Amino acid sequence: MRMTVLASVGLAALAFGVPASSGAQSGEVGTNDRAAACEALAGHQDGDLQVTGATYYPRGRHESTGTGLPPLVMPPHCLIEGVINEREGAGGVTYGIRFELALPEDWNGRYLLQGGGGLNGSVRPATGPVASGDRNALSRGFAVASHDSGHQGAGFDNSFYADQRAALDFAEASVRTVTHATRALTQEYYGREPHHSYMTGCSTGGREGMLASQRYPELFDGIVIGAPAMRPGHSNLGIEWAQAMLNRTLPEGEAGPAVFSEAERSVIADEVLRQCDALDGVSDGMMANVQACRAFDPGAMQCHAGDDPVTCLAPERVEALRLAFTGPRDASGRPVYVPIPWDTGVTWTGPGLPGYLPSGQPSPFGLATTARDIDIDARLHDLRWDAVGRLTDTAYWTNLSTYLGRGSKLMYFHGVSDPWFSAFDTWDYFQRARAANGPEAWDNAARFYMVPGMMHCAGGNAFDSFDLLGPMVDWVEGGEAPGAVTASRRDSDAQMPLCPHPSYAHYTGGDAGDAGSYECRLPEG
Repeated sequence: MRMTVLASVGLAALAFGVPASSGAQSGEVGTNDRAAACEALAGHQDGDLQVTGATYYPRGRHESTGTGLPPLVMPPHCLIEGVINEREGAGGVTYGIRFELALPEDWNGRYLLQGGGGLNGSVRPATGPVASGDRNALSRGFAVASHDSGHQGAGFDNSFYADQRAALDFAEASVRTVTHATRALTQEYYGREPHHSYMTGCSTGGREGMLASQRYPELFDGIVIGAPAMRPGHSNLGIEWAQAMLNRTLPEGEAGPAVFSEAERSVIADEVLRQCDALDGVSDGMMANVQACRAFDPGAMQCHAGDDPVTCLAPERVEALRLAFTGPRDASGRPVYVPIPWDTGVTWTGPGLPGYLPSGQPSPFGLATTARDIDIDARLHDLRWDAVGRLTDTAYWTNLSTYLGRGSKLMYFHGVSDPWFSAFDTWDYFQRARAANGPEAWDNAARFYMVPGMMHCAGGNAFDSFDLLGPMVDWVEGGEAPGAVTASRRDSDAQMPLCPHPSYAHYTGGDAGDAGSYECRLPEG
């Protein structure tokens, strides 16, 4: 079995090594010994690293998610909190990479880095929840680390860009720094190094997973990448473009921003289902055959003479939709961003993010635009000269020869109804990376899963609970290449398979809520 090499961070040899309680070493260490070993780490300093807290939870703990979902349930573990390179930076602000490391009592010998979200700025509970179904990585026995990427802040506060080191840590460096530091702490606590290392993340965490495979190819044996924020400047421009195209349909003098009425949204939702729902063999509100729905024709919704306007859309609104979903182009006619998938979530108004249809509501980046046109080339010029943006964008580097050469694996997933980042952009990267690395090497190391109906990372009318972490471990450590993965609804017992794209789950008969009623098929044509 291949061992993952740990780089030294200069930690002094500590006088306590706590063997994992599972396997042959089970029962060797009592609760009091674990607690003492854990708490002895409090206050430990070595170079730029300082442990600010170490607490042993012999009965585990529960922590609210603040999302209305059930609380996080954690098994018995040692929780280490710390900071790396704490300092006074630009403007007198205190910076440093804050982290936590959860070390389970029943350690399985594996390490997992948990990706962040948004612009980070806070340390989220180190449980490894992404693409882990109903059992997070910590509960499976992984040592799990999370971090704030080098600054403190809420939401999409980018004031930390003023500090060079904080901006660089957010862009990329914190992933490597935290991994080396927390793997070394893991080794010191258990008395042996992790035999394999993994990473999972969605959105910004997905971007961090991509950059790890591209820039630090020796760090991980397997990475699960969800809905990566790999070029947000371009996707945000696409969203703004969609709003501007709809604003053009307003009468002169009406400021906007324009929105679709409830009647119009209903027409759009019905037509999307009419054209695409049955392409996977069953009309059930789930459009699994994503590739076939790329032929969706918005012109079918256009009103003609004598039509009831409640059942159709005005020609100018249809044209606005076509332009919005196709995406902006520069002066030479080249696409600025990829098309947006037509899916059930484009009209979504339930909990979480709204669907892709312009809603006129403020986004995390500001108020909806009232403009009727955008100077695309000027905006592209600004994006090219955005230093932080250029460093965070992970859409371009496709040479993964070192990562793949180590036998490391990649699994991507993306909600088809994601209103922020088009699933087709992630698929486009996947295809470009396949061409760059060679089909044989790529097919032996990478999989992509489209999740019909799912919004950004989760939510929507979707089967959005699924486990990719387990299949990733089986692939890396057992050589078992993943195929279909069973996905569940969070509010029912219904299930369906997610198939490696471009194959899709085709209904073959029986209970449509039973994963056994489907088989993976490739789209025709």
